[in-house]
Amino acid sequence: MTENGEETAPLRRSEVTELRLASDGPGRGACACASSAADPTALPQDRSQAILEAAKQIGAILKRAGHSFALAGSVAVYAHGGSRYLQHDADFAILPDDADAVAHTLREAGLDVRVPPEDWLLKTTCHGQNVDIIFELAHQPVTRDMLDRAHVLPVDSVLMPVLCPTDLIHSLISAFSEHYCDFGSVLPVVRAVREKVDWDVVRAACGDQPMPAAFLFLLERLNVIDARKGQP
Repeated sequence: MTENGEETAPLRRSEVTELRLASDGPGRGACACASSAADPTALPQDRSQAILEAAKQIGAILKRAGHSFALAGSVAVYAHGGSRYLQHDADFAILPDDADAVAHTLREAGLDVRVPPEDWLLKTTCHGQNVDIIFELAHQPVTRDMLDRAHVLPVDSVLMPVLCPTDLIHSLISAFSEHYCDFGSVLPVVRAVREKVDWDVVRAACGDQPMPAAFLFLLERLNVIDARKGQP
């Protein structure tokens, strides 16, 4: 989910200032995932459940702090009725201007916040699982409108905002390029949520780009989605 295509010219991004590794141990209000990462025996034995636990914990922290966010990635697909087989990480979308405040909240909860070479996300770890805090999806900044469209859904019993299916699929398809074009990983995701997606919006947003257009054509040939009106 955190792959970006290379078809779009880079956008000017808000600066993320003074983000550094948390040097102190868990303090007041430290979350359970910080201590469990140091004790492997405390982790859920099932990898998918561990990712869900990480998503629940981070979501609860962000909710308590009043941050605007939405769950993204494979856990968001699960929340919308997709597969529970999770083998990567948990992803959260936030506004670019909120990156500093979110990083501070996570550090206050006892989590390390890492700044990777990519300048469109932050990283942390919870329950031994990677968590990406993303403020760009496929070269497009996360917007207030996108977060406002999020659906509040239960994620393994914890309510939190989840990217709407149309934004979720758009972000995945828009990331396709000559250097990243894994149709096979996205196809089952589309099958899981296809009836909840506004495909006209997706086509209008990215259907004129070669790789997204090729994937949309594949979906039509497989009868996953209807062909565009006016086409055979």
